[in-house]
Amino acid sequence: MESKLNRQWLLANRPEGLFSKDDFTLTEAMIPDLKDGEFLVKVFYLSLDPTQRMWAQMDTYLPAVQKGEVMRSLGMGVIVKTANPAFKTGDIVQGMTGWQTHVITDGRGFSQVPDNSGLPLATYMGPLGMTGITAYFGLLEVGKPEKGETLVVSAAAGAVGSVVCQIGKIKGMRVVGIAGSSEKCDWLEKELGVDATVNYRSANAFRQLKDACPRGIDVYFENVGGQMLDMALSLINISARIPLCGYISEYASTEPGSGVKNLPALISRRARIEGFLVLDYVHRSRDALQDLGKWVMDGRLKYRMDIVEGFDTLPETINKLFEGKNKGKLLVQVGDVPGE
Repeated sequence: MESKLNRQWLLANRPEGLFSKDDFTLTEAMIPDLKDGEFLVKVFYLSLDPTQRMWAQMDTYLPAVQKGEVMRSLGMGVIVKTANPAFKTGDIVQGMTGWQTHVITDGRGFSQVPDNSGLPLATYMGPLGMTGITAYFGLLEVGKPEKGETLVVSAAAGAVGSVVCQIGKIKGMRVVGIAGSSEKCDWLEKELGVDATVNYRSANAFRQLKDACPRGIDVYFENVGGQMLDMALSLINISARIPLCGYISEYASTEPGSGVKNLPALISRRARIEGFLVLDYVHRSRDALQDLGKWVMDGRLKYRMDIVEGFDTLPETINKLFEGKNKGKLLVQVGDVPGE
């Protein structure tokens, strides 16, 4: 029997540093009846992303989550009841579900997920979802890579970074990945075919990066910021491009960053740093997914999913992102996955 209760994590406090369970309130609420045009989704995957730390803290490109509201996040689920003729019971959909086990929606912002591709459904929240689209347009549209150039990717073993690395290889670039452990560096080199890696936790990280980029850096895909950005700026070439995707080094920090000292390199190298949001390219997502889907199916785009089970684990699991403990795209499974 389908549950009549919706479990929800509500934001209780603005986080300081890493998330704490005290930053949220776990509640249960009755699921209301549907209105015309609505449908009820039973959620089974919730996406955990660095931007959620910002959403909980302040206004950004979206308004901050207000105290007492369901914590914002992307999710995937199955329609269990519908009063919307465009969506039928059993359809798999994804959209902004929030941290809850059920969501009622009129369908705006939700899309149907293919269930006949033979791929795990989680793939559509990773390389064939917003993660892959972010990597695709961030590198190809903002980074404008050319064959033979050197691409450096920070947080290279993460969800977005690992896709960027592989698109770079597909486009004929020399790819250098920066990661936080020898295990991650080995995976990048042995599984993804990255040309060289840098363990940023090593005392000689800058020397590693310089040795890995004998011809300098043409494109630096930035997910981390801070000292990582400073290191890369000292090695950029003339007309280098720096897509600024994230700045995770400071999202959960309680201390102000040390600042970036090498920004004047942008002047002398006539280089460009440009922030971007995947929302800028959602209207072109079909183009990206055609290429990404082809690369996944033919084995040129590999991925790994870090799936943690349990709705109650959300407040602690999200901190894996800021502690460098996730391996690939981080999801929390909160219900049974159809077909698995």
